[in-house]
Amino acid sequence: MHSLVLAVFVVVYLGMALGRLPWLALDRTGVAVLGAIALMAGGALTAREAWLAVDVPTMAMLFGLMVVSAQLRLGGFYTRVTRAIAAADLPPQGLLGLVIAASALLSALLANDIICLAMTPILVEGCRERNLKPMPFLLALACASNIGSAATLIGNPQNMLIGQITGLSFTAYLLDAAVPVAASLAALWVIVCLVFRNDWNESWHEGAAGAGTPTQAPAFNAWQTGKGLFFLGLLMAVFLAGVPPREVAALGCAGVLLLSRKLASRDKFALVDWPLLLLFLGLFVVNHALAATGILDYAYALAGRAGLDLNHGGWLFAATAVLSNIVSNVPAVMLLLPKAMAPESALVLALSSTLAGNLLLVGSIANLIVADQAERFGVRVTWGAHLRVGLPVTLASFALSGLWLWLRWGEHFVGQ
Repeated sequence: MHSLVLAVFVVVYLGMALGRLPWLALDRTGVAVLGAIALMAGGALTAREAWLAVDVPTMAMLFGLMVVSAQLRLGGFYTRVTRAIAAADLPPQGLLGLVIAASALLSALLANDIICLAMTPILVEGCRERNLKPMPFLLALACASNIGSAATLIGNPQNMLIGQITGLSFTAYLLDAAVPVAASLAALWVIVCLVFRNDWNESWHEGAAGAGTPTQAPAFNAWQTGKGLFFLGLLMAVFLAGVPPREVAALGCAGVLLLSRKLASRDKFALVDWPLLLLFLGLFVVNHALAATGILDYAYALAGRAGLDLNHGGWLFAATAVLSNIVSNVPAVMLLLPKAMAPESALVLALSSTLAGNLLLVGSIANLIVADQAERFGVRVTWGAHLRVGLPVTLASFALSGLWLWLRWGEHFVGQ
Protein backbone atom coordinates (compact mmCIF):
# COMPACT_ATOMS: atom_id res chain seq x y z
CA MET A 1 0.00 0.00 0.00
CA HIS A 2 2.95 2.31 0.67
CA SER A 3 3.97 1.85 -2.95
CA LEU A 4 0.55 2.99 -4.17
CA VAL A 5 0.60 6.08 -1.95
CA LEU A 6 4.12 7.02 -3.06
CA ALA A 7 3.26 6.47 -6.73
CA VAL A 8 0.13 8.63 -6.48
CA PHE A 9 2.07 11.33 -4.62
CA VAL A 10 4.80 11.42 -7.27
CA VAL A 11 2.29 11.62 -10.13
CA VAL A 12 0.26 14.34 -8.40
CA TYR A 13 3.28 16.51 -7.62
CA LEU A 14 4.63 15.95 -11.12
CA GLY A 15 1.31 17.37 -12.29
CA MET A 16 1.75 20.31 -9.90
CA ALA A 17 5.20 21.01 -11.38
CA LEU A 18 4.12 20.70 -15.03
CA GLY A 19 0.73 22.32 -14.54
CA ARG A 20 -0.91 19.29 -16.13
CA LEU A 21 -0.29 15.63 -16.95
CA PRO A 22 1.23 14.97 -20.41
CA TRP A 23 -1.22 13.85 -23.10
CA LEU A 24 -4.22 14.46 -20.83
CA ALA A 25 -6.55 17.45 -20.50
CA LEU A 26 -5.99 17.58 -16.73
CA ASP A 27 -4.90 20.77 -14.99
CA ARG A 28 -3.48 20.96 -11.45
CA THR A 29 -6.94 20.73 -9.89
CA GLY A 30 -7.85 17.70 -11.97
CA VAL A 31 -4.59 15.96 -11.06
CA ALA A 32 -5.08 16.56 -7.32
CA VAL A 33 -8.69 15.34 -7.35
CA LEU A 34 -7.78 12.30 -9.44
CA GLY A 35 -4.98 11.49 -7.00
CA ALA A 36 -7.42 11.51 -4.06
CA ILE A 37 -9.83 9.29 -5.99
CA ALA A 38 -7.02 6.84 -6.87
CA LEU A 39 -6.06 6.53 -3.19
CA MET A 40 -9.62 5.72 -2.18
CA ALA A 41 -10.17 3.36 -5.11
CA GLY A 42 -6.90 1.60 -4.33
CA GLY A 43 -7.85 1.08 -0.70
CA ALA A 44 -5.14 3.33 0.75
CA LEU A 45 -7.83 5.13 2.76
CA THR A 46 -11.59 5.10 3.07
CA ALA A 47 -13.91 7.89 1.96
CA ARG A 48 -14.42 8.82 5.63
CA GLU A 49 -10.66 8.95 6.24
CA ALA A 50 -10.27 11.11 3.14
CA TRP A 51 -12.91 13.54 4.39
CA LEU A 52 -11.29 13.71 7.83
CA ALA A 53 -7.99 14.59 6.12
CA VAL A 54 -9.51 17.83 4.80
CA ASP A 55 -9.03 20.87 7.01
CA VAL A 56 -12.62 22.12 6.96
CA PRO A 57 -11.88 25.45 8.74
CA THR A 58 -9.43 26.40 5.98
CA MET A 59 -11.95 25.49 3.28
CA ALA A 60 -14.66 27.45 5.10
CA MET A 61 -12.40 30.52 5.40
CA LEU A 62 -11.56 30.40 1.70
CA PHE A 63 -15.18 30.05 0.68
CA GLY A 64 -16.43 32.83 2.97
CA LEU A 65 -13.87 35.36 1.75
CA MET A 66 -14.57 34.42 -1.88
CA VAL A 67 -18.23 35.29 -1.38
CA VAL A 68 -17.31 38.67 0.17
CA SER A 69 -15.02 39.38 -2.78
CA ALA A 70 -17.76 38.32 -5.23
CA GLN A 71 -20.10 40.85 -3.59
CA LEU A 72 -17.60 43.65 -4.20
CA ARG A 73 -16.99 42.57 -7.77
CA LEU A 74 -20.69 42.40 -8.63
CA GLY A 75 -21.15 45.77 -6.94
CA GLY A 76 -18.64 47.30 -9.37
CA PHE A 77 -16.17 48.23 -6.64
CA TYR A 78 -13.06 46.95 -8.43
CA THR A 79 -14.14 48.60 -11.67
CA ARG A 80 -14.67 51.99 -9.98
CA VAL A 81 -11.30 51.87 -8.20
CA THR A 82 -9.34 50.85 -11.32
CA ARG A 83 -11.00 53.46 -13.54
CA ALA A 84 -10.32 56.17 -10.94
CA ILE A 85 -6.65 55.17 -10.91
CA ALA A 86 -6.40 55.08 -14.70
CA ALA A 87 -7.99 58.54 -14.96
CA ALA A 88 -5.72 60.15 -12.33
CA ASP A 89 -3.92 63.24 -13.62
CA LEU A 90 -0.43 61.93 -12.92
CA PRO A 91 2.74 61.17 -14.90
CA PRO A 92 3.37 57.49 -15.69
CA GLN A 93 5.61 57.02 -12.63
CA GLY A 94 2.89 58.41 -10.36
CA LEU A 95 0.25 56.25 -12.02
CA LEU A 96 2.52 53.25 -11.51
CA GLY A 97 2.73 54.04 -7.81
CA LEU A 98 -1.06 54.20 -7.56
CA VAL A 99 -1.45 50.85 -9.33
CA ILE A 100 1.07 49.23 -6.98
CA ALA A 101 -0.50 50.72 -3.85
CA ALA A 102 -4.08 49.84 -4.80
CA SER A 103 -3.23 46.33 -5.96
CA ALA A 104 -1.21 45.60 -2.83
CA LEU A 105 -3.81 46.98 -0.41
CA LEU A 106 -6.74 45.19 -2.03
CA SER A 107 -4.76 41.95 -2.29
CA ALA A 108 -3.92 42.10 1.42
CA LEU A 109 -7.63 42.23 2.28
CA LEU A 110 -9.09 40.06 -0.49
CA ALA A 111 -7.88 37.19 -2.66
CA ASN A 112 -5.16 38.52 -5.00
CA ASP A 113 -6.41 36.35 -7.88
CA ILE A 114 -9.76 38.17 -7.89
CA ILE A 115 -8.04 41.56 -7.78
CA CYS A 116 -6.00 40.75 -10.89
CA LEU A 117 -9.00 39.30 -12.70
CA ALA A 118 -11.07 42.44 -12.07
CA MET A 119 -8.38 45.10 -12.56
CA THR A 120 -6.49 43.88 -15.62
CA PRO A 121 -9.08 44.66 -18.37
CA ILE A 122 -9.86 48.10 -16.94
CA LEU A 123 -6.16 48.90 -16.59
CA VAL A 124 -5.46 47.98 -20.21
CA GLU A 125 -8.43 50.12 -21.28
CA GLY A 126 -7.10 53.07 -19.25
CA CYS A 127 -3.63 52.74 -20.79
CA ARG A 128 -5.19 52.66 -24.26
CA GLU A 129 -7.11 55.87 -23.62
CA ARG A 130 -3.94 57.62 -22.37
CA ASN A 131 -1.65 56.18 -25.07
CA LEU A 132 0.47 54.46 -22.45
CA LYS A 133 2.32 51.17 -22.81
CA PRO A 134 0.34 48.72 -20.63
CA MET A 135 3.21 46.30 -19.96
CA PRO A 136 4.87 48.11 -17.02
CA PHE A 137 1.52 48.61 -15.31
CA LEU A 138 0.42 45.00 -15.86
CA LEU A 139 3.69 43.60 -14.52
CA ALA A 140 3.43 45.95 -11.54
CA LEU A 141 -0.17 44.84 -10.94
CA ALA A 142 0.81 41.16 -10.87
CA CYS A 143 3.91 41.62 -8.72
CA ALA A 144 2.22 44.04 -6.31
CA SER A 145 -0.74 41.71 -5.85
CA ASN A 146 1.63 38.90 -4.88
CA ILE A 147 3.70 41.07 -2.54
CA GLY A 148 0.66 42.77 -0.99
CA SER A 149 -1.08 39.45 -0.36
CA ALA A 150 1.85 38.47 1.88
CA ALA A 151 0.91 41.22 4.34
CA THR A 152 -2.00 39.35 5.96
CA LEU A 153 -3.24 35.84 6.68
CA ILE A 154 -6.16 36.32 4.29
CA GLY A 155 -4.29 37.74 1.28
CA ASN A 156 -3.84 34.43 -0.52
CA PRO A 157 -4.81 30.76 -0.16
CA GLN A 158 -1.50 29.52 1.25
CA ASN A 159 -1.49 32.20 3.95
CA MET A 160 -5.03 31.26 4.94
CA LEU A 161 -3.91 27.65 5.26
CA ILE A 162 -0.88 28.59 7.35
CA GLY A 163 -2.95 30.83 9.63
CA GLN A 164 -5.67 28.22 10.15
CA ILE A 165 -3.36 25.25 10.78
CA THR A 166 -0.83 27.01 13.02
CA GLY A 167 -3.30 29.26 14.84
CA LEU A 168 -1.02 32.21 14.12
CA SER A 169 -2.26 35.56 15.45
CA PHE A 170 -3.65 37.73 12.65
CA THR A 171 -2.37 40.95 14.26
CA ALA A 172 1.05 39.57 15.19
CA TYR A 173 1.58 38.31 11.66
CA LEU A 174 0.48 41.65 10.16
CA LEU A 175 2.95 43.57 12.31
CA ASP A 176 5.81 41.23 11.40
CA ALA A 177 5.04 41.12 7.68
CA ALA A 178 4.32 44.84 7.20
CA VAL A 179 7.96 45.96 7.05
CA PRO A 180 9.28 43.51 4.41
CA VAL A 181 6.10 43.90 2.35
CA ALA A 182 6.31 47.71 2.35
CA ALA A 183 10.03 47.60 1.51
CA SER A 184 9.40 45.10 -1.32
CA LEU A 185 6.65 47.28 -2.80
CA ALA A 186 9.01 50.27 -2.82
CA ALA A 187 11.64 48.12 -4.53
CA LEU A 188 9.05 47.05 -7.11
CA TRP A 189 8.29 50.68 -8.02
CA VAL A 190 12.00 51.50 -8.37
CA ILE A 191 12.72 48.40 -10.47
CA VAL A 192 9.83 48.94 -12.89
CA CYS A 193 10.82 52.60 -13.32
CA LEU A 194 14.43 51.58 -14.04
CA VAL A 195 13.49 48.76 -16.42
CA PHE A 196 11.19 50.94 -18.54
CA ARG A 197 12.88 54.31 -17.93
CA ASN A 198 11.38 56.61 -20.60
CA ASP A 199 9.64 53.80 -22.51
CA TRP A 200 6.11 54.54 -21.26
CA ASN A 201 4.20 55.67 -24.34
CA GLU A 202 2.52 53.67 -27.08
CA SER A 203 0.02 54.71 -29.73
CA TRP A 204 -2.99 52.42 -30.06
CA HIS A 205 -4.17 52.15 -33.64
CA GLU A 206 -7.69 51.40 -34.79
CA GLY A 207 -8.20 47.72 -35.42
CA ALA A 208 -5.77 46.59 -32.74
CA ALA A 209 -7.08 43.80 -30.52
CA GLY A 210 -9.28 45.35 -27.88
CA ALA A 211 -9.05 48.85 -29.35
CA GLY A 212 -12.33 50.71 -29.42
CA THR A 213 -14.15 47.96 -27.49
CA PRO A 214 -15.35 49.12 -24.05
CA THR A 215 -14.55 46.64 -21.30
CA GLN A 216 -17.60 44.75 -20.06
CA ALA A 217 -17.62 45.08 -16.27
CA PRO A 218 -20.29 45.33 -13.57
CA ALA A 219 -21.68 48.85 -13.18
CA PHE A 220 -20.90 50.56 -9.89
CA ASN A 221 -23.64 50.17 -7.29
CA ALA A 222 -23.05 52.16 -4.13
CA TRP A 223 -25.42 50.09 -2.00
CA GLN A 224 -24.04 46.69 -3.01
CA THR A 225 -20.46 47.95 -2.73
CA GLY A 226 -21.23 49.50 0.65
CA LYS A 227 -22.56 46.18 1.95
CA GLY A 228 -19.43 44.37 0.80
CA LEU A 229 -17.10 46.97 2.35
CA PHE A 230 -19.05 46.96 5.62
CA PHE A 231 -18.71 43.21 6.07
CA LEU A 232 -15.09 43.26 4.94
CA GLY A 233 -14.42 45.93 7.60
CA LEU A 234 -16.31 43.86 10.17
CA LEU A 235 -14.20 40.82 9.35
CA MET A 236 -10.98 42.81 9.67
CA ALA A 237 -12.10 44.09 13.09
CA VAL A 238 -12.86 40.52 14.22
CA PHE A 239 -9.53 39.22 12.92
CA LEU A 240 -7.51 42.05 14.48
CA ALA A 241 -9.30 41.58 17.79
CA GLY A 242 -8.33 37.91 17.72
CA VAL A 243 -11.89 36.66 18.17
CA PRO A 244 -11.97 32.96 17.21
CA PRO A 245 -12.95 31.09 15.17
CA ARG A 246 -12.08 33.15 12.10
CA GLU A 247 -13.73 30.79 9.63
CA VAL A 248 -17.12 31.13 11.38
CA ALA A 249 -16.90 34.92 11.09
CA ALA A 250 -16.09 34.63 7.38
CA LEU A 251 -18.96 32.23 6.78
CA GLY A 252 -21.35 34.41 8.79
CA CYS A 253 -20.57 37.50 6.71
CA ALA A 254 -20.88 35.47 3.51
CA GLY A 255 -24.24 34.12 4.65
CA VAL A 256 -25.65 37.59 5.30
CA LEU A 257 -24.40 38.84 1.91
CA LEU A 258 -26.15 35.95 0.19
CA LEU A 259 -29.44 37.32 1.56
CA SER A 260 -30.08 39.82 -1.20
CA ARG A 261 -33.12 40.94 -3.20
CA LYS A 262 -30.99 42.18 -6.13
CA LEU A 263 -27.88 40.02 -6.51
CA ALA A 264 -28.68 36.36 -7.15
CA SER A 265 -26.76 33.84 -5.07
CA ARG A 266 -25.93 31.88 -8.24
CA ASP A 267 -24.11 34.94 -9.61
CA LYS A 268 -21.99 35.11 -6.45
CA PHE A 269 -21.37 31.37 -6.51
CA ALA A 270 -20.27 31.71 -10.14
CA LEU A 271 -17.41 33.93 -8.95
CA VAL A 272 -16.28 31.47 -6.27
CA ASP A 273 -13.03 29.76 -7.28
CA TRP A 274 -14.32 26.19 -7.10
CA PRO A 275 -11.23 24.70 -8.83
CA LEU A 276 -9.05 26.18 -6.07
CA LEU A 277 -11.25 24.66 -3.37
CA LEU A 278 -11.09 21.29 -5.12
CA LEU A 279 -7.31 21.63 -5.45
CA PHE A 280 -7.08 22.08 -1.68
CA LEU A 281 -9.37 19.12 -1.10
CA GLY A 282 -7.33 16.80 -3.30
CA LEU A 283 -3.97 17.87 -1.87
CA PHE A 284 -5.19 17.51 1.71
CA VAL A 285 -6.05 13.86 0.98
CA VAL A 286 -2.84 13.06 -0.93
CA ASN A 287 -0.55 14.67 1.67
CA HIS A 288 -2.40 13.02 4.56
CA ALA A 289 -1.99 9.61 2.96
CA LEU A 290 1.74 10.23 2.45
CA ALA A 291 2.22 11.43 6.04
CA ALA A 292 0.41 8.36 7.39
CA THR A 293 2.98 6.08 5.73
CA GLY A 294 5.90 7.79 7.52
CA ILE A 295 7.56 8.60 4.19
CA LEU A 296 7.28 12.35 4.77
CA ASP A 297 9.01 12.14 8.17
CA TYR A 298 11.73 10.02 6.58
CA ALA A 299 12.19 12.66 3.87
CA TYR A 300 12.52 15.39 6.52
CA ALA A 301 15.12 13.33 8.41
CA LEU A 302 17.02 12.62 5.18
CA ALA A 303 17.09 16.34 4.35
CA GLY A 304 18.37 17.06 7.86
CA ARG A 305 21.22 14.55 7.50
CA ALA A 306 22.13 16.22 4.21
CA GLY A 307 22.46 19.54 6.04
CA LEU A 308 19.07 20.96 5.04
CA ASP A 309 17.64 21.56 8.52
CA LEU A 310 14.14 22.92 8.02
CA ASN A 311 13.94 23.81 11.71
CA HIS A 312 16.17 26.76 10.90
CA GLY A 313 14.42 29.72 9.32
CA GLY A 314 17.06 30.33 6.67
CA TRP A 315 16.88 26.81 5.27
CA LEU A 316 13.09 26.85 5.43
CA PHE A 317 13.06 30.20 3.60
CA ALA A 318 15.30 28.86 0.81
CA ALA A 319 13.54 25.48 0.52
CA THR A 320 10.14 27.16 0.30
CA ALA A 321 11.31 29.55 -2.42
CA VAL A 322 12.72 26.73 -4.56
CA LEU A 323 9.84 24.30 -4.03
CA SER A 324 7.22 27.01 -4.68
CA ASN A 325 8.69 27.60 -8.13
CA ILE A 326 8.71 23.88 -8.90
CA VAL A 327 5.28 22.68 -7.76
CA SER A 328 3.53 26.05 -7.06
CA ASN A 329 3.12 27.69 -3.66
CA VAL A 330 0.03 25.92 -2.29
CA PRO A 331 1.42 22.38 -2.77
CA ALA A 332 4.82 23.54 -1.46
CA VAL A 333 3.25 24.97 1.70
CA MET A 334 1.28 21.78 2.32
CA LEU A 335 4.51 19.76 2.15
CA LEU A 336 6.53 22.04 4.40
CA LEU A 337 3.84 23.10 6.88
CA PRO A 338 4.58 20.28 9.38
CA LYS A 339 8.03 21.84 9.88
CA ALA A 340 6.63 25.37 10.34
CA MET A 341 4.24 25.16 13.28
CA ALA A 342 6.16 27.72 15.40
CA PRO A 343 5.09 31.38 14.83
CA GLU A 344 8.55 32.35 13.51
CA SER A 345 8.62 29.46 11.04
CA ALA A 346 5.04 30.12 9.94
CA LEU A 347 5.98 33.71 9.08
CA VAL A 348 9.00 32.51 7.10
CA LEU A 349 6.86 30.00 5.19
CA ALA A 350 4.15 32.56 4.39
CA LEU A 351 6.55 35.27 3.19
CA SER A 352 8.80 33.01 1.15
CA SER A 353 6.03 31.03 -0.58
CA THR A 354 4.20 34.23 -1.55
CA LEU A 355 7.18 36.32 -2.68
CA ALA A 356 8.49 33.37 -4.72
CA GLY A 357 5.44 33.74 -6.97
CA ASN A 358 6.97 36.75 -8.70
CA LEU A 359 9.97 34.92 -10.14
CA LEU A 360 8.32 33.09 -13.06
CA LEU A 361 5.19 33.79 -15.07
CA VAL A 362 3.75 30.47 -13.84
CA GLY A 363 4.87 31.16 -10.26
CA SER A 364 1.42 32.29 -9.19
CA ILE A 365 -2.12 32.13 -10.50
CA ALA A 366 -2.28 35.94 -10.26
CA ASN A 367 0.48 36.24 -12.89
CA LEU A 368 -1.32 33.87 -15.24
CA ILE A 369 -4.61 35.72 -14.80
CA VAL A 370 -2.99 39.04 -15.74
CA ALA A 371 -1.34 37.46 -18.79
CA ASP A 372 -4.56 35.75 -19.92
CA GLN A 373 -6.75 38.82 -19.47
CA ALA A 374 -4.21 41.12 -21.16
CA GLU A 375 -3.89 38.84 -24.20
CA ARG A 376 -7.60 39.32 -24.91
CA PHE A 377 -6.74 42.98 -25.53
CA GLY A 378 -3.75 42.24 -27.74
CA VAL A 379 -1.14 42.64 -24.98
CA ARG A 380 1.07 39.56 -24.77
CA VAL A 381 2.91 39.08 -21.47
CA THR A 382 5.68 36.62 -22.35
CA TRP A 383 7.94 34.67 -20.03
CA GLY A 384 10.82 36.95 -20.97
CA ALA A 385 8.85 40.14 -20.39
CA HIS A 386 7.78 38.93 -16.96
CA LEU A 387 11.25 37.70 -16.00
CA ARG A 388 12.70 41.09 -16.87
CA VAL A 389 10.83 42.53 -13.89
CA GLY A 390 10.05 39.39 -11.90
CA LEU A 391 13.66 38.30 -11.38
CA PRO A 392 15.03 41.54 -9.88
CA VAL A 393 11.81 42.06 -7.86
CA THR A 394 12.04 38.54 -6.41
CA LEU A 395 15.73 38.91 -5.55
CA ALA A 396 15.13 42.31 -3.95
CA SER A 397 12.10 41.14 -1.95
CA PHE A 398 13.95 38.02 -0.76
CA ALA A 399 16.96 40.09 0.28
CA LEU A 400 14.81 42.64 2.14
CA SER A 401 12.68 39.95 3.82
CA GLY A 402 15.73 37.86 4.72
CA LEU A 403 17.40 40.88 6.29
CA TRP A 404 14.27 41.70 8.28
CA LEU A 405 13.87 38.12 9.51
CA TRP A 406 17.54 37.99 10.51
CA LEU A 407 17.18 41.26 12.44
CA ARG A 408 14.06 39.88 14.15
CA TRP A 409 15.30 36.40 15.06
CA GLY A 410 19.05 36.27 14.52
CA GLU A 411 20.30 32.74 15.21
CA HIS A 412 16.90 31.14 14.77
CA PHE A 413 16.88 32.35 11.19
CA VAL A 414 20.49 31.65 10.16
CA GLY A 415 20.91 28.50 12.23
CA GLN A 416 22.26 27.62 15.63
